[in-house]
Amino acid sequence: MAMFRNNRDFDADPFTDLLFNALLAFTFLFLVALMFLNPPAKTGTINPKADFIITVSWPDNNPDDIDTWVEGPAGQLVWFKQPQAGLLHLDRDDRGLANDSLVVDGKAVVNPLNQEVVTLRGRPPGEYVVNVHYYNSKTRQPVPVTVSLAEVNPVLKILHYANLQLQRLGEEQTAVRFSIAPDGQVFDINTLPKSIVEVGKL
Repeated sequence: MAMFRNNRDFDADPFTDLLFNALLAFTFLFLVALMFLNPPAKTGTINPKADFIITVSWPDNNPDDIDTWVEGPAGQLVWFKQPQAGLLHLDRDDRGLANDSLVVDGKAVVNPLNQEVVTLRGRPPGEYVVNVHYYNSKTRQPVPVTVSLAEVNPVLKILHYANLQLQRLGEEQTAVRFSIAPDGQVFDINTLPKSIVEVGKL
């Protein structure tokens, strides 16, 4: 005897359809959430906490103390005794090996890097002068110094890089001079000597 099935036996279950559609929607939302959690990296962009960074470095583990002096447009000076003047900031006064060690778990850890960093957090117009000064010497030897001026906002751009040689204790050299126009553009980058170290303040 032939058996006949009701056409209703072949209809899809509404609950199954609802469950399948809900699963599709959840999967789609999960993938969208993953895209926002891991956005594509933007290369060449800098967090704009500063507009310019001046970096002064000398050989690792060198015990000599090289100081950075920066003069702003109004004659204000940034140096180790005055680490902030307007929008100019000396972020670290590196004294050779004098302040490069710390104790961790009872053991002395030495940071060999000798580097001072000055940031300019804005674009006030006028001329800026960056000098390096051989402040203290343990070796009594000449010290090679590298100086870089980088514009970091909105993207990193090296404006000037120089290698200098400080021959003796007390010597001062102009590493770079640059001007900022009222529209924020940098012009007239040069190394014309200008003394800004005020010996009476040392």
